[in-house]
Amino acid sequence: MSALEGRAGLVTGAAGGIGRASAVRMAAEGAAVLVADLESEKARGEETVAMIRAAGGTAEFAACDVTLSEDAERLVALTVEHFGRLDFAHNNAGIGGGGKRIGDIDDELFDRVIAVNLRGVFLGMKYQIQQMLRGGGGAIVNTSSNAGLRGVKLIGAYAAAKHGVVGLTKTAAMEYAEDGIRVNAVCPAAINTRWIQRADPERAREIARPQAMKRFGEPEEVAAAVAWLCSDDASFVTGVAMPVDAGSVAGW
Repeated sequence: MSALEGRAGLVTGAAGGIGRASAVRMAAEGAAVLVADLESEKARGEETVAMIRAAGGTAEFAACDVTLSEDAERLVALTVEHFGRLDFAHNNAGIGGGGKRIGDIDDELFDRVIAVNLRGVFLGMKYQIQQMLRGGGGAIVNTSSNAGLRGVKLIGAYAAAKHGVVGLTKTAAMEYAEDGIRVNAVCPAAINTRWIQRADPERAREIARPQAMKRFGEPEEVAAAVAWLCSDDASFVTGVAMPVDAGSVAGW
């Protein structure tokens, strides 16, 4: 029996990268998955759905903006409408925002990064938790970053948001442990996504430099950790900010 057989959940930012890999892995483990991303990413989101269905899985696409409370609430309602339940959620949607020292960051960029990467996770958790309280529990995994565990030059807004994600994760884990809701975070390092692929090669190498393993990770390697954290194999694990980072925060 697959680890998530008979369960259902949602993944945000699932039109590509870690989100797509997570949705595909959850479905491969037997879950029905709501694939969520921006309306502008609908074509790629539908590609994720097609990949899941081609492999025999169950998935639907929903457009959303994670910074909007009504969209976060609607995603939960749609998951229950399509699949009858909400057992897990992977709050993965996020944006970059770097290249400047803190004294030079535009106010508008800072606000946008916080809105998507931190407020988006908060709103997702808020409505997911409400449904899981009604449904008897569940598991939530948030995507933070190794930049949520240490300082990283030139991405101050991103690091602030990802540190905030870790704080929300740990607090929710403590608040809802006795309600059967587990909340964890994954903290990836340099992962081979569109963002890395489009980065200046020297900047990409700089990002990977603190890693003990110098290669870029693959989205599927993060997805494996997410799927495990959502499964009963991790039934005694909550409040963890798990590095999936090739040793980047282990030491120098």
